[in-house]
Amino acid sequence: MNGSKSPGLAGFGVLKNTTCHTEKKISVFFSIIFMTVGILSNSLAIVILMKAYQRFRQKSKASFLLLASGLVVTDLFGHLINGAIAVFVYASDKDWIRFNQSNILCSVFGICMVFFGLCPLFLGSVMAVERCIGVTKPIFHSTKMTSRHVKMMLTMVCLFAVLIALLPILRFRAYQIQASRTWCFYKTEHVEDWEDRFYLLLFSCLGFLALAISFLCNAVTGITLLRVKFKSQQRQGRSHHFEMIIQLLAIMCVSCICWSPFLVTMARIGVAEGRSQETCETILFALRMATWNQILDPWVYILLRKAVLKNLYKITSGCCGVHVINLHMWELSSIKNSLKVAAISESPGSSRQINLQPLSSMGQ
Repeated sequence: MNGSKSPGLAGFGVLKNTTCHTEKKISVFFSIIFMTVGILSNSLAIVILMKAYQRFRQKSKASFLLLASGLVVTDLFGHLINGAIAVFVYASDKDWIRFNQSNILCSVFGICMVFFGLCPLFLGSVMAVERCIGVTKPIFHSTKMTSRHVKMMLTMVCLFAVLIALLPILRFRAYQIQASRTWCFYKTEHVEDWEDRFYLLLFSCLGFLALAISFLCNAVTGITLLRVKFKSQQRQGRSHHFEMIIQLLAIMCVSCICWSPFLVTMARIGVAEGRSQETCETILFALRMATWNQILDPWVYILLRKAVLKNLYKITSGCCGVHVINLHMWELSSIKNSLKVAAISESPGSSRQINLQPLSSMGQ
């Protein structure tokens, strides 16, 4: 009566004036393929991580595996929930007025899009911080970073992501149906209100902050490991650090490549103050790029493992006709040297032999 829109019809006014030409068959195909591949990939990664967690009981790797499992589980549920809603929308011919009268489905869809978008980025940064502490402060890490603390960190990250996702609902701002009529998110069309711009900028800033923290911590961790490798001769027990930092670097690269277009697009819409020139096709392309992050994340743990890399190295070396060098020869030599030193130290006159060995090597 007074010209105000009902909450149940939030976003439908945008659909009348905006066209986004998308082929239904291609869009359904993309949604089904993304959901299926994502579920299978993340399920396989969960099995691998759970087996690794049961096999390795050292605290330094157990905490990392717990965080990695949380990341993969989040990606799995993101594909399962968001993919199921997207397929349902396509199956209903995108007729939101018919099945979304009270705007409940759109609100749930928008909350899931924000939560399953930010939570993996947050977990990636937390994993980078955990590895940085484990490498630079090993004593503090071994005493403070227990499984209970890691589970508390996982819970806090998830709660923070839930809070960000529920913020529009708590402020009585409904999530909007986007111009393609296939998904719900913050308002991206004719954004003029400061609060709508704030949500878009908050999402983008938090995403970029998580990527920046990951980059900084991974850089510190990598430099520290390289310094230890070149300066110290006692390198046993460092292989799992290098394996995890390689995985973290891969996660960071995948997240940057996949999420940067979407984060930049949302930031540009928020800064433009209603004058954004971003088209529906551009936003959909950025969204699909972000979706690939949840598909590629589990393959980091599936492929970037020592056993897989060792076999790939052997296959590649065999095809090229190059003599295969054991990737872990330095570990075996370190163990043999440790046993040899222990045997010498137990024998009579060991102190004289140990003291003479460095002198002889210096003379050489």
